Amino acid sequence: MNGNSPARQSLSLRQKAAIIVRYLLNEGADVELAALSDELQAELTRQMGHMCHVDRETLAQVVGEFAQELEGIGLSFPRGIAAALSDLDGRISAQAAAHLRRSAGIHQDDPWSRIKGIDNDTLLPLINAESTEVGAVILSKLDVARAANLLAMMPGAQARRITCAMSRTSAVTPDAVLRIGQSIVAQIDDVPPRAFSSPPADRLGAILNLSPSATRDELLSGLDDDDAEFARNVRAAIFTFASIPARLGARDVPILARELDQGRLVTALSFASAADANAAEAAEFILNALPGRMANTLREEMDETGTIRPDVGEEAMNTVAATIRDLATQGQIELLDVDDTPT
Repeated sequence: MNGNSPARQSLSLRQKAAIIVRYLLNEGADVELAALSDELQAELTRQMGHMCHVDRETLAQVVGEFAQELEGIGLSFPRGIAAALSDLDGRISAQAAAHLRRSAGIHQDDPWSRIKGIDNDTLLPLINAESTEVGAVILSKLDVARAANLLAMMPGAQARRITCAMSRTSAVTPDAVLRIGQSIVAQIDDVPPRAFSSPPADRLGAILNLSPSATRDELLSGLDDDDAEFARNVRAAIFTFASIPARLGARDVPILARELDQGRLVTALSFASAADANAAEAAEFILNALPGRMANTLREEMDETGTIRPDVGEEAMNTVAATIRDLATQGQIELLDVDDTPT
């Protein structure tokens, strides 16, 4: 310290703090000083720069005092709402945490890392609600493939306006980009949590997928009278055995056949062939799309099948439809959208 080691009793609190920090650093400790205010960090740095050396006896006394101070602390709490939220991350609801952040004026360090994890269906309405220039900034912060997918989801005129606006983003400051990201995250946090992850039409469609055809037709007929728009959305979410000719490509039928137990497939085809016209059409579509030898084998087995109970036949057809839905979810086959199917 300034050439000579001063008397121990003359050490200031700043000098003692500098000694402890220097000691911990020498011992290889990872000292987190960033939590201190800028002013305290500056004072500590200046103090360490002014000091020279400390004798062993002084070091031992300062370290001893420091150890006594630590032993006297029974429990410590994080300082400030931001630190408390960090400690409670995952233990309180996301909605409560977001409300506390907004109330305290606390923003996440990098809102864009969260925005990049949001699916396109959630992000697109947020972009649509912003100005063209803000939309251009958002697309600029995303990876190229993601931005291209979002542009493809927009009407052509809107996509052109945003792409033109991207030429004006060169003058946008980092602070403006940060504020835009924080605004988007705040809008996301303002959306209350949902009890159900899927839309009502999808949930009802999943139920009707496994319902007997008579029950399904009756319910859909009633929905047409009560809520035609909802009924249309439910029909779009339904995929049954009768949907196969309109929504399954012929080239994907052999993939389906490989996934199914042949006995279950024969039962479904045989029962469908004797059922209503739509089911019979679906059975014939499958047979015609299969290689000739396999189709002939299935037809021979169908001829040998006796009378099939309705519950057994319905279950077999539901299994075929469920397998198709699973293959589509796994990306092994691709289903046509309802609006793309031929009328």
